Amino acid sequence: MEKVVPLAMALSVALWCLVACDDKGAAMAGNTVPRAAALSPAAQVGQLAFFDKNLSGGRNMSCASCHDPQYAYGPPNSISVQLGSDVTKIGARAVPSLRYSSATPPYSDDAPNPDGVTSSSPGGGLMWDGRAATLAIQAGMPLLNPVEMNNTSKEAVVKVVQASTYAGLFKQAFGADVFNDTDAAFNALGAAIQALETEDLSFHPYSSKYDLYVFNKAGGTLTPAERRGEVLFHSSAVANCSGCHYTGANFNGNTGLMTDFTYQALGAPRNDRSIPNNPDPIPANDDPKYFDMGLCGPFRTDHMPATPDTANPYCGMFKVPVLRNVASRGVFFHNGVFHSLEQVVNFYNTRDTNPEYWYPAINDGSGAPQANPAWALQPTHAPGATLDKYNDLPQSQHGSLDEEVPLGTGEGGEKTLASGTRPRQPGSAPAMTQQQIADLVCFLGTLSDGYQPSARASAADRCTK
Repeated sequence: MEKVVPLAMALSVALWCLVACDDKGAAMAGNTVPRAAALSPAAQVGQLAFFDKNLSGGRNMSCASCHDPQYAYGPPNSISVQLGSDVTKIGARAVPSLRYSSATPPYSDDAPNPDGVTSSSPGGGLMWDGRAATLAIQAGMPLLNPVEMNNTSKEAVVKVVQASTYAGLFKQAFGADVFNDTDAAFNALGAAIQALETEDLSFHPYSSKYDLYVFNKAGGTLTPAERRGEVLFHSSAVANCSGCHYTGANFNGNTGLMTDFTYQALGAPRNDRSIPNNPDPIPANDDPKYFDMGLCGPFRTDHMPATPDTANPYCGMFKVPVLRNVASRGVFFHNGVFHSLEQVVNFYNTRDTNPEYWYPAINDGSGAPQANPAWALQPTHAPGATLDKYNDLPQSQHGSLDEEVPLGTGEGGEKTLASGTRPRQPGSAPAMTQQQIADLVCFLGTLSDGYQPSARASAADRCTK
């Protein structure tokens, strides 16, 4: 992780313009279309296409079905993996928010870190594994994915656009002859959606309480709990969040994005039937030979190991997401295994010290089962049981695991288990107390856009104290 920027410095480099986001607008295809002024013709096409359910194979879902503007352009529910146009087919990854995605640079194995201190490492790119270099490329991928919008071909998509009410606007934006070349027309559709995500301020509104706080504006005063959480967020010895969720000056004039665009292998639990009462395990995980290893497959192939048992430092690495609007999400991590911020922060805090909270047992152990905390994935554990730790990553790839604070000790090596960075020992004290976790979650709540200062805070709100 990066060298932590002092809080005063982090605030002083905040240069972005605070803008208001108006999410009111006319209804289209069952979603609310955000109002945006002075969009280019290409972005206007992108807006109409973004809400067009005819662009799916079953004519039953649009981009906005999974990227709902009322949910920060993320999923409108807490399903781990969203259903596609063909509801009998289910994917393997959670849907991320599209807010602030226009700030993402293309992927590189040796990307510079925006903190200007940390050495270069894998970074950038769109999708959980960075395989889309631009928003235009990313927009085209779901259209042809059988577990998403499920169109049979680029030609099928282009025919829908050509028959749409916005075909004339499409030709105005991309040329009268654009439909003469299927590839060109399909690429233009992606470019239109990219234009929308770049020009429409609802995709990057910077309208959170945190933004008011950074600029010392009315309504931006943090409560004591939020302030304690902010200090923890920047504390390299305790929570260490800003080590990856970087708050300072970023690429292309951006700042305060809460990400450094790097990749980490966190060892998230497998989202499968080994979790008791799991509401929506990922079907692909029923195959014990299937592993989603992020940068080294299965969807990205350039870093795949020569053989399954060959250790590869890229395996298990997934993109560090933007944390803005994280409190509005109902599903977390690439496989959607967690459903609350409390779970996520407690996982970071106890992955090494209390693996019995997160991973299934291979054998029964000895003694009577003991209750785990309510936020744990495993409701009980048996003393002495052997655990299937890091069970969503093959044993041969466990060396990729991040052992920085708070997951591990951060001591020795170069951040990972294979490099010699020491994990926290099972049964040892976690880095954070439960009160600190509660304060940190309160601070994360200040990152939600659309904040309206209230005249009176509720006495029942735990974040006011």
